[in-house]
Amino acid sequence: MSRPLSKQEIHNLAMNIVGKDLEAKGYEFIAINSKLKSNPQYVCIDKNNQRYFVVVKASLISEYALTYDVIWMETFKAHARHNNAKVIFAGVGLAHKNDTTQPPFLNEEYLLQYEGLQLLDIELN
Repeated sequence: MSRPLSKQEIHNLAMNIVGKDLEAKGYEFIAINSKLKSNPQYVCIDKNNQRYFVVVKASLISEYALTYDVIWMETFKAHARHNNAKVIFAGVGLAHKNDTTQPPFLNEEYLLQYEGLQLLDIELN
């Protein structure tokens, strides 16, 4: 029987999408944290050994670009600076194929809104 995916399942699906993108772009994973509301979800390095903290946000598909909480992100950027890391944000919108107001359902096709990896400036303003 088909059912809506749970919040954790939606988060895991978004993480899989972002993880494949990171791999395709040559990032190497140092750590992965798939718990809801735990950040970063990925700690990875590039070919130059630059460390990146990757924040994945899953939500319903939107007419607009998927965003993050700016105030919270400033605190997170400070954490990245302290750890000599850069920050990547990946917003992933997911919805049921036939109704964008509903989450994806288990074992059914879904709609995807993914604008890719967004490198955020962590320098002090």
